[in-house]
Parts: sequence; structure tokens; C-alpha cells
Amino acid sequence: MANRKEYTPEYKAKIVLELMREERTISEIASREQINVKQLYNWRNEFVANAYQIFAGSRSDKEAAKKRQEFEEHEQELMAKIGQLTLENEWLKKKSVEISVSRREAKHGRR
Repeated sequence: MANRKEYTPEYKAKIVLELMREERTISEIASREQINVKQLYNWRNEFVANAYQIFAGSRSDKEAAKKRQEFEEHEQELMAKIGQLTLENEWLKKKSVEISVSRREAKHGRR
């Protein structure tokens, strides 16, 4: 059994757009790309049948994408702030221990 070759959506779209420009015949393209003519017709028909979906993005989809982008930017800002506060907290803990040790040593005359 021969392995079936799989093509990316980008490749299929490129070939279909070339077919639709009609600069070369479907047979020429099929021969050059080593793809069955019937397969190219199937790709073209599928492309045409689903072309409306390009324009189907509703306003609410666009608004949701914009809100998602804003959320992700806000999340990045918060993560950066958390990182900064974590570093500051660790530094303060270290300094607190150093001060405590210094005070104990001074109290017990170990300097």
C-alpha cells in the first residue's frame, strides 16, 4: 500500500489561487506538481465552497480577540510586577537577617 502524500493548507491555497488565475491549465499545474487533476478540482471546489468563511468573522469575534489581547498584556504586566516584588521581598528578607545578626553580635559584644 502506497503512502498518501499530505499537503499543508497553505500549499493547497497557493495551488488553488494559481488555478483560479488561469495563467496555466489545470493539467499543466497537475503535471508540474505531480498531483492528480481530480485532486486539484476537489481542492478548488472545496476552496470555493468555503470562501465565505473568510468574511464570517463577526464583530463580537473581533471584540473578543481585542479583549483577549488586552488581558494577555495586563497579565504580562502583572507577572513582571510579581517578579519585581518577589526580588524585593527576597532582598528585604536577606537584609533583615543581616540586621538581626548584627544586632545580636553588637548586643553580645562580638564585633
